[in-house]
Amino acid sequence: MLARRAPRLGLALGSGSARGWAHIGVLQALDQAGLRPDIICGSSIGALVGAAYAAGELERFAGWTQSLGLRQVWSFMDFKLSGGMLKGEKLIAFWRRNFADFHIQDAPMPFGAVATDLHSGAEVWLREGSIADAVRASIALPGLFTPVALEDGRLLVDGGVVNPVPTSLARAMGADIVIGVDLNTDILLRHLQPLERQPQPGQAGPGEATAPGEQPTPLQPPAPGEPEGGDWINRWKFWNPEPRTPAPPSMLDIVMTSVAIMQMRITRSRMAGDPPEVVIAPNLAQLGLLDFHRASEAIEEGRRAAMAALPQLQRYLS
Repeated sequence: MLARRAPRLGLALGSGSARGWAHIGVLQALDQAGLRPDIICGSSIGALVGAAYAAGELERFAGWTQSLGLRQVWSFMDFKLSGGMLKGEKLIAFWRRNFADFHIQDAPMPFGAVATDLHSGAEVWLREGSIADAVRASIALPGLFTPVALEDGRLLVDGGVVNPVPTSLARAMGADIVIGVDLNTDILLRHLQPLERQPQPGQAGPGEATAPGEQPTPLQPPAPGEPEGGDWINRWKFWNPEPRTPAPPSMLDIVMTSVAIMQMRITRSRMAGDPPEVVIAPNLAQLGLLDFHRASEAIEEGRRAAMAALPQLQRYLS
């Protein structure tokens, strides 16, 4: 009688720009629980963190991300006027010097990255060649990073354009159980504002009776600078000033938020057709897509979300 084979655990790390530092916390929590994935793949920032894990460099990489300040983040910005705001060469050169650059086939554990063919719109799975080149292609967010040109003439951009949480790639690589880490599930919460509280029926303003037979709420004496006398319109405006019009978002904010919303919608559609067995969805609405200097917050939230998902994961592995 054949012995039962242990299920292969795959981890699909999703896209999400600076929110991607939460992947570090997820991986740390899984390691602490003794759950080391057999396969790891990623899209965009998920490919970057996944490559660090596959190379055995996660803890050193985590220390580097938590040392980043705004000045260090800006030092990686190599601006360009065509193809994208950034060339991305400084970041990848730093990765090659300080972390790892080897052929994906030689990685200590199976690794894959997702990119998008800019001409055809096809999903591209990067499973051979330089791991640094694969990461550079997968993080090439349209409008922010310039595309990566292949020798055959194809241009590759961010994998999150077509597959933000690459469950399908993890399965193709042989995973029996897939953990999907979705960083964009609460992206809209960052932009939702509480509705202005409206007076309820039966509530009265100053000087108005609340019900027949009741005394009106007494008016308070004018505050310093407040209009006096019976100028009720001006007194109302003094106590209820017009809300200030918020400053319009920058072009970069609009582009980045639009991409995040697009990825959120695509993620929901893709995961409905091929759902991972376990979804880890950190609450990251407080983080902007370019808040790379706030790694500690993202890592802690990733760790918390992973710990909350452990009971569900253990049911698949027991």
